Amino acid sequence: MFGAVLGGLAAYHAGHESLPNVGLWWDVAMVALVLMPLTFALVYLVLPFRTARGLPLVAVALAVLAVALQLAGLDSGADFAKLFAVSFVAWWFLTVFEEVSWVVIVACVIPWVDAYSVWRGPTKHIVEHERGLFDNLSIAFPTMGQTTASHLGLPDVLFFALFLAAAVRFGLRVGWTWLGMALSFGVTVACAVWWNLDGLPALPALSLGFLVPNADLLWRALRSGSSGDAASIPGAS
Repeated sequence: MFGAVLGGLAAYHAGHESLPNVGLWWDVAMVALVLMPLTFALVYLVLPFRTARGLPLVAVALAVLAVALQLAGLDSGADFAKLFAVSFVAWWFLTVFEEVSWVVIVACVIPWVDAYSVWRGPTKHIVEHERGLFDNLSIAFPTMGQTTASHLGLPDVLFFALFLAAAVRFGLRVGWTWLGMALSFGVTVACAVWWNLDGLPALPALSLGFLVPNADLLWRALRSGSSGDAASIPGAS
């Protein structure tokens, strides 16, 4: 399954410019409902490796590979390397989270930080004045028949992987969490296009994609003060 998804995405990235130019909202639908879910399905499919030893070393190796591919002009390959490098960093970082409440706090705080960064902070400066740096610190979702693409910043990828692995570790609804978060990125893209904006912060919708499908389980865990692998949370599935 992993190979089929990766191969299909690689083929699309390689040949997207030769595909028909289908118009703005079809492009939005393609990115939101196909490319983004398939790309983050790769993260879902490698979840069994979230507790593997040596994740930081593998992440460093993938980061070096991403830089090499970028310098060689192989941007799509670099994007896949960045996707997994950042995901592995997120999974290593999750090991310091002792309770599910820590994850909830992060999910409640980061939307405000992201919104400030995009509208008035460093992300705004990078997008407007350092476009090349932004491309290096994001992954692209190319549109059909064009050279343009939608982009997600690497912090967005990091928190996607963090929340998804947290759903496994703390016994939450993994499938629904993945779906809610994957579609949240598409909602952000659609809203940016609808409002004719250069970009919107992705982490507010991402946090909702994590919190909403698990609201009852998280509330139960917070009330009971449960910790560790909330595989012990009653009702988790």
